[in-house]
Amino acid sequence: MQNSQLPPRLHLTDTAAIWLTGLAFCLVHIVTSGRYGFHRDELLTYSNALHLDWCYVVYPPLTAWLARVELALFGASLIGFRFLAAVAIGLLIVLTGLTARAFGGNRQAMLVAAVAAGIAGPIIFSGSFLSYMTFDLLWWVAVAWCVACLLRTQNPRWWLGIGTAVGLGMLSKFTMAFFVAGLLGGMLLTSNRRYLRSPWFWCGVGVATVILLPVLIWQFQHHFVGLAWMESIHARDLREGRTDYFLPSQFWRTTNPVTVPLWLAGLWFLFATPAGKPFRMLGWMYVIPLILFLAARGRDYYLCPAYPMLLAAGAVWAEGGLSSLSQHSRAAAIRTTWTTLAVTVARVRDSLPATERVALGVLAVDEGEAGAVNLYGRAYGLPEAISGMNSNWLRGYGNPPPQTVIAVGFTRDELDRIFASCTWAASLPRPYGIVNETIVARSEVWVCRDVRGGWPVFWQHFQYYG
Repeated sequence: MQNSQLPPRLHLTDTAAIWLTGLAFCLVHIVTSGRYGFHRDELLTYSNALHLDWCYVVYPPLTAWLARVELALFGASLIGFRFLAAVAIGLLIVLTGLTARAFGGNRQAMLVAAVAAGIAGPIIFSGSFLSYMTFDLLWWVAVAWCVACLLRTQNPRWWLGIGTAVGLGMLSKFTMAFFVAGLLGGMLLTSNRRYLRSPWFWCGVGVATVILLPVLIWQFQHHFVGLAWMESIHARDLREGRTDYFLPSQFWRTTNPVTVPLWLAGLWFLFATPAGKPFRMLGWMYVIPLILFLAARGRDYYLCPAYPMLLAAGAVWAEGGLSSLSQHSRAAAIRTTWTTLAVTVARVRDSLPATERVALGVLAVDEGEAGAVNLYGRAYGLPEAISGMNSNWLRGYGNPPPQTVIAVGFTRDELDRIFASCTWAASLPRPYGIVNETIVARSEVWVCRDVRGGWPVFWQHFQYYG
């Protein structure tokens, strides 16, 4: 087989750029965190850190636990006491950029989303003092990133990451429960309700429950004193007008006014565009908590952790805009997606063991994808693609039949009905942010093995038209 000469991978450079952006914000917070002395809430956390427990009246235990680590490492240093808060915001910025990539964005979208998240509302100061709100922000964004990856790859194992992030979020601030309500509502309102039948979903529920269980036991032993405290604080907030103007505050306090067009574009992307439809569950994960907080008359900043995922979606939508491209450039960019399809398939082929490349096939759902592999794949030594569409079906699946298949354009559910084993291998990139209508919602590449029932039986029923 011909050795392919492929250009170097770009996503490593993109990843490095995002990590450097997060590191830069982290360092800024560390450098500026030694001013103005301890905040009142930090003094409370300091006292709690000296008396470790499974929960506290005011909040769950994670913030105090982390403060105890900082005290052990740095003593009662102001910068040291705020160190992990700066790290948390740096990680939040990285995860926002990675969420944009999960949405299909390239480096520009990733960087725009990351920077926008770093300057948004309470996030801009949450890295400079230690608060349970800081870690609450991080875990909401972590949940959103895991959900975006789940929807992108259709790999149900991401429920383990979701469950872990939910559990850690509940160890930081109980408002994570509102995000969980949005997650469950988003599942029920989209086709992702099918995951309710997945054992991986229930494994994720189990992980979150195990993490939260000691806190629930503590609350039970203390007659759920946390609920009494929250009732008291909420009554104070209502009495003092702190819950007034919840909706207007989303535009000028909870988020940075500069970023408002971007997160509004994110809502548009998730609810009104074909490229955003596979991720619509995340749109509901914003709308449902918004409605619940509004109905419960919560504080305006409670919804702040939901905005980074919208900023990521908005950045991807903006990156994919064609307004700045001429018709010629637009057509050229779309043609480029066909060449990158062949390059991506070749990279997946090169990642396989040599023994599996001997009897390798490329299965395409669309005749355009099959043609792209046949035309552009020659330079990389790819086998001729097989497909069930139109005349491609008449050409068969080859002799001998392939033992390992690189599948392009299929959903995970479709492949699970065809093969006994399938694993996600890659996502097709979008050069210049252009959306190819043929592959917009089917941009995943899979490696599959063991056709159910054998090739002759499968192929007999695989013919379709388009």
